[in-house]
Formats: sequence, structure tokens, C-alpha cells
Amino acid sequence: MKFSVLSSGSRGNSCYLETGSARILVDAGLSGIEIERRLAAVGVSPQSLDAIFVTHEHTDHIKGVGVLARRYNLPVYANQETLDCAQKALGKLPAVISFQTGETLTINNLSIETFTKCHDAADPMGLVFRNNGIKIGLVTDMGRSTRLAEDRLRACNVLVLEFNYDPTMLSEGPYPLDLKRRIHGSEGHLSNQQAGELLETLSHDDLEYLVLAHLSETNNTPDKALSAAKAVLKNCGLKGTRILLGKQAEPSPFIEL
Repeated sequence: MKFSVLSSGSRGNSCYLETGSARILVDAGLSGIEIERRLAAVGVSPQSLDAIFVTHEHTDHIKGVGVLARRYNLPVYANQETLDCAQKALGKLPAVISFQTGETLTINNLSIETFTKCHDAADPMGLVFRNNGIKIGLVTDMGRSTRLAEDRLRACNVLVLEFNYDPTMLSEGPYPLDLKRRIHGSEGHLSNQQAGELLETLSHDDLEYLVLAHLSETNNTPDKALSAAKAVLKNCGLKGTRILLGKQAEPSPFIEL
């Protein structure tokens, strides 16, 4: 499998994943034109996509979904509650595949397991991708970890985890109090410390890559997130795990397994 975080942060999120016979986009929270540019930067034609998966209905995850789906006649996969809430923003779609969170779907030779997560959206979900013995877990926009999430994300070769905020920066920062409470709450986002605790739970010898995702540009810094992640990996004795930073302004290099 090959994987790239095309954009990650509060202003738009999107990931691309491919196998030998499947190519999918996970969320499209930038404009259609910008998603096309990001795909081109990693050498992928949008015409070659098989589907767009939508994790939840927030604008920073769906902004370009409708445009891309119509422009390239792509099916959109999402649970029904997400589709209902996002209907106006998505517009008329050429094809919709609705499913229940918890189901496992298959696109060509790619297995996609869905699971529920804690976030202030209608029915938000995390994803686990499997192909030829390789397992990639993706979970951002999550206020707290759960046993279900930990169970689904165990034994991943790649983890894309949210390291959203530093508590001190959030507390002392410019956001209004109600937004601070939302971010810090159990239906908001993971702090560096919370993400580190989840990483510790999920750490194992075959974890090849860790991607730090959805960093807040206002309430976090790359150095703080990296420091938290490195400390956990060191404590777990994982010297071979590579850490990549999901960026807002440019796609990450391909992770290839």
C-alpha cells in the first residue's frame, strides 16, 4: 500500500491511499482545485480514483467532496447520518454508497473497516485499511480514546493519529471560552498528551510509521507534538518507528509498505 496525507489541520483535511488495484480519497476538506493540485504533487490523477470516503460532515473534511465527485464521476462512501447532515454542502452526487458505522467494506482488493469515535459530529468514524497483511489506521477529530478505538487500531503498521493541541497553549490562547471547552472536551480533539497515551497503548514492534495529524496552528507547535510522540516511542523501546508530520500547506511524502 501507498499512503499520503494531502492536507492536515483545521483549514482542511484529506488523505490518499492506494493498493495495486484500488485508489481512494479519504475526506476532501480543501477546494476541488486544491485537492487536484495536491494529488498532482504526489503524481496521482483524480480520474484514477475509485471512491471518496467521508469520515464526518465538518467543513474541513467535505469542502471539495461534491465538486470532485461530480467532476470525475466518483462514488461517495459515508454513513447515512453524515450524508443527511452534509446534504446541502455536498450537493447532488453521482453515486452514493451508504453504510452503517462498524461495517467493513471492500473496494477491489482493499478492505476498509469503519468504527465509531467520540467527536461532535452526527456519526463520526475512524478507518482501518487492510491489504496483503498490511494494516493502516486513521483516526483524527477524536475527543477521547475508547476501548473500541483501541481494539480496532491495534497491530497497525501505520498509525495516523491526531495530535491537535497543547493544553497550556489552548488555555492561554486567543480562542473564545466556548471554543476552548469544545476542543478540550470529550467530543472535541486529542491533546498531545492524550494522543501520546493512545500511542503508548497501540505501540508494538511492527509499527513502522506514525503520522502526527490535525495539529492546530494556533494551539500547538510541531516541536511540541514531535516531542510528545518521540518520548512515548522511546519509552516503548520503538527505535525503528519513523515519525512524519501531516502538514496543512503541502502533502506528505508517500508512505509505501
